[in-house]
Amino acid sequence: MIETIKSLEDFGIPHEVFLTSAHRSPERTTSFAKGAAKRGIKVIIVGAGAAAHLAGVIASQSLLPVIGIPIDATALGGIDALLSIAQMPGGVPVATMAVGKAGAKNAALLAIRILAVEDESLQKKLRAFIQKMAQDIEKKQENMTSCRKS
Repeated sequence: MIETIKSLEDFGIPHEVFLTSAHRSPERTTSFAKGAAKRGIKVIIVGAGAAAHLAGVIASQSLLPVIGIPIDATALGGIDALLSIAQMPGGVPVATMAVGKAGAKNAALLAIRILAVEDESLQKKLRAFIQKMAQDIEKKQENMTSCRKS
């Protein structure tokens, strides 16, 4: 989840971090899910491992978009969490990211894209971010080419 928080901070997105569990603190989870919109939350990003029911439970109790990040928390390397998040029943949508750091970063970027639909300033930041990624690839190509000539 560190990658999620870092990406949100890099874009200046206000956020809150809330620890809860679908199984160990169900009332806390329900309270969070039902009160999120009233607190001004626009998108919920959920990291969960093992059975990973948290994203689905929250999605079932909120109208907000929910993005699930499967966490590598068991001997199955996060595959159990991935399948739990990806296999939601029809009517309870949860966007599912990749397991681990890439998924955590992409969850933030998907949330940012959702928020940018109605925020031109955020759209500009996204365009600059995407352009910088492309420039970084070009620099790596140049470095690789110059190393091969040596």
